[in-house]
Amino acid sequence: MRFIHENPDWPRLDWDISKLSSRLATLRYREGRLIGRMEGLELDLRQEANLGTLTEDVVKSSAIEGETLNRDEVRSSIARQLGLDAGRLVTSGRNVDGIVEMMVDATRDFAAPLTAERLFGWHSALFPTGRSGMQRITTGGWRTGATGPMQVVSGPFGRETVHFEAPHADRLEAEMAAFLEWFNAPSSTDPVLRAGIAHFWFVTIHPFEDGNGRIARAIADMSLARADGSAERFYSMSAQIEAERKTYYERLEAQQRNGLDITAWLDWFLDCLGRAVDQAEAVLETVVYKAALWQKISHHPINDRQRQVIQRMLEDEWEGHLNTSKYAKLTKCSNDTALRDIKELLASGILLQNPGGGRSTSYRLVELAELS
Repeated sequence: MRFIHENPDWPRLDWDISKLSSRLATLRYREGRLIGRMEGLELDLRQEANLGTLTEDVVKSSAIEGETLNRDEVRSSIARQLGLDAGRLVTSGRNVDGIVEMMVDATRDFAAPLTAERLFGWHSALFPTGRSGMQRITTGGWRTGATGPMQVVSGPFGRETVHFEAPHADRLEAEMAAFLEWFNAPSSTDPVLRAGIAHFWFVTIHPFEDGNGRIARAIADMSLARADGSAERFYSMSAQIEAERKTYYERLEAQQRNGLDITAWLDWFLDCLGRAVDQAEAVLETVVYKAALWQKISHHPINDRQRQVIQRMLEDEWEGHLNTSKYAKLTKCSNDTALRDIKELLASGILLQNPGGGRSTSYRLVELAELS
């Protein structure tokens, strides 16, 4: 027996709850605390946090598979799907809209049953042209045996290493029927644990020719939404998995070659989810900070150039500090105009000057603790 699905007792997965209960309880407390703080925000801030989290989920879930999506396109597509006013929206490609449709459906309609038809719809949305790259694939249906075994391999041709081989296509109807029956049935197992179980079980079956990882993570998000009892997402498991991609694949491969006890996989899954909550708490602080900053700015009218620079400084991609020449370049104005704008922002307490002077004079935005 090489792989877990070849075990005669598959898919009777097992785990030692005594080794997971303490970590699970702590995680559930932290999740509840995070969601409570988020729900205490004003509606527009909560929507902004949800939009940012879903954007991360979509971008990072694709990045795990080596696909780079335009973040602005993803954000715009999600905003349109949710009917949110997210400022200037850009046109998004069909490939972006497809994965967004899947993720939004999984989280917004988390309480609805997961069916084969729903999964076929997700898969068709992921591959709207019926192709993965240049290769035509089966969409809206389980993979067939026409292309041979579904394998994950590495190494040069003729000397490949097979890391995983999925169940034969002839088994898929029965395999997916069992999985969907389990997923939709009432259960006393904590929904967070069910998210980890569902993720592992689905990628083991590998029912589609491509897109299995992204769909598995959507299913996990669906289960996590059930755990939270909320369609709003404030932490991104996919973003954390992308940050730990090497370990993620190592854990999956190790568990595939182990017995039916998946305690080790669930232990890592809970730890990874805990780190995702850590990141979400940092995002919450950022959301609160931005709200407080714009509240301060509302009492000190600013011009379009100043607003443009402040918005750029609040972006994650912003690096270093602001100086006169940088301001002038960003707004396409003269250095004299830039210096005048900066002095106005200093006077209103929106910008602060860093230590040093002369040619090295630079500025930063006021921090949350400094806002008054």
